[in-house]
This record gives sequence, C-alpha cells and structure tokens, in this order.
Amino acid sequence: QVQLVESGGGLVQAGGSLRLSCAASRSMFNMGWYRQAPGKQRELVATITSRSDATYADSVKGRFTISRDNAKNTVYLQMNSLKPEDTAVYYCNAPTAVQDYWGQGTQVTVSS
Repeated sequence: QVQLVESGGGLVQAGGSLRLSCAASRSMFNMGWYRQAPGKQRELVATITSRSDATYADSVKGRFTISRDNAKNTVYLQMNSLKPEDTAVYYCNAPTAVQDYWGQGTQVTVSS
C-alpha cells in the first residue's frame, strides 16, 4: 500500500499563489495532480516522471509548475495567477501497474 498525504490548500484571491505538496510513503515513478470542481468530473492538471519530465493541462500551462523532490518522495504543485475557475479539490495521484493511488484531497478556493 502507498499513502499519499496532501497539504497546502486554502483560500486565495484571484491572481494569488498557492503551493500544494504531496508526500508519498515510498518512492513512486510517476506522480500527478488532478482536480475536481463541484458538479464536474475529475480532470488531470499535471504529471511528472521520476526524471522530472512534466506535462500540463492546457488550462494551467504557464501558470502552474509541477516539481518533485525524490529524496523526500514528495511532489509539489506551484500555482500562480490563480483564477476563480481553478477552485476545486486537488488530488495527488500515483499510478502503478497494479492500481492507482490517491490522496485524500485538498481544497483550493479562489475568490474573485
């Protein structure tokens, strides 16, 4: 089993910044962030490999940056220029060949 523990969510005004963290209980190859807004499906935000190759959803490109510290088994999501439409519960994800692991989620609310 793998435990993923997220932190860093909160309330911020539009244009502000937040940094999310996700600590894994062991080393994971691929990790990522998803988000789910009320009444909407969960969507991919960003992914990162163990070599720090990253991909982003078009909606966050240029504003969000995913990174990782392999020594700490931790992945980060730096979110800048936040918009009200970024409001959602953000989930950390670590896919494996056997199953997908998910964190408990952290709420991000962006006020206009």
